[in-house]
Amino acid sequence: MTMNPPVETEALFAGDRASAILATARAMVEDLHLGAVQRWKAANPGGMAIGYMPVYAPRPLFEAIGCLPVSILGGGDQIDIIRGDSYYQSYICHIPRSTIEMGLGGHLNCLDGMVFPSLCDVIRNLGGMWKMLFPERWSSYLDLPQNFALHLGGKFYASELTRIAKELEARGAKPLTAENLRIALKNENRRREAIAVLDDLRRREPWRLPASDAYLLVRAGGMLPAVEHAEMLEEFASAVMQRQARPFDNVRVVLVGSFCEQPPFDLIRTLEKAGCDIIEDDLMLGLRYIEHALDAESADPLETLAHGFIKFGAATASRYIGEEEKGAALIARVKATQADGVVFAAASFCDPALLDQPMLEAALDRAKIPFTAFKFAENTGQFQVIREQAGAFSDSVKLWF
Repeated sequence: MTMNPPVETEALFAGDRASAILATARAMVEDLHLGAVQRWKAANPGGMAIGYMPVYAPRPLFEAIGCLPVSILGGGDQIDIIRGDSYYQSYICHIPRSTIEMGLGGHLNCLDGMVFPSLCDVIRNLGGMWKMLFPERWSSYLDLPQNFALHLGGKFYASELTRIAKELEARGAKPLTAENLRIALKNENRRREAIAVLDDLRRREPWRLPASDAYLLVRAGGMLPAVEHAEMLEEFASAVMQRQARPFDNVRVVLVGSFCEQPPFDLIRTLEKAGCDIIEDDLMLGLRYIEHALDAESADPLETLAHGFIKFGAATASRYIGEEEKGAALIARVKATQADGVVFAAASFCDPALLDQPMLEAALDRAKIPFTAFKFAENTGQFQVIREQAGAFSDSVKLWF
């Protein structure tokens, strides 16, 4: 455990450059009509915006053919689900219902297409539902490989990427060229490095950069080209070093389970106010999924992108790990970040996360790493119980571990 200051509100930093960037990021995140995407399309006539469900999409591929990849993260607590509920049963996660609600309500009209990676049965069903409701728009199910041999899974995934590029070219996208893909890989590497700098800062000095601020900054990038997002993060990383803060006794935790449906922003703040510094998480995984820079000078950049998914993909509940030990990657993250414990925060009815969780908990028990768990929905509005639970967990870690 370390002595860290309490989480401050953005208002305490009013007038500085870091706060201005945070305010811009929050406005982008809360704009359900995707104004940033509309502005990009106005500045890039003929450019296409392609939405994707949030865990993973081959963003460099889309940028290489002149398309803007856009993270689709549901409506959170800003939208009432009425029509969306009529398409789905009640015992599934919330994000497909709010995505349908946003589509039917016109919030996603600026998108020219959607891609649905093979994350779970619910997202597969959402892809089919989208085709029926919006037959005039391009949409595709992206079948991700489960065999991680490069000559099998890698070859299969490269063929999937080629198929998507050709389908979008037929609808007006630029032809896929090796040179443009190399540029896109270079830009994505820059973004990845900028995110890594922020992540490293909040691990070292979470009082200077709480997870709630980092989350806004990364999430805003889900609707920006890689270069623009990298520039935003680089500027913020420089500006935030001017912040002042007071020490306070918090515990360092890894947040796990929110890799798809994102928790309400106030839930993240609630955990921080309860004494938990979130120094590692799986929020906004779509911008962190490939955990290594890719060779932007490769002779075959398409193969490089495909192999990047195979070799450097993050360990998540939606990824098959074969004979690897379940929980080993989580324990390694806890040790690498010097965390004091783990908080499991999974979306209600999220089968991948909730089926994985008992195995992860067993691994943590064996490693004598404390943890606590709760469930949420993206529109959860009451946090008192979670705050009390997180506060009790924080106190118990301080007292007994």
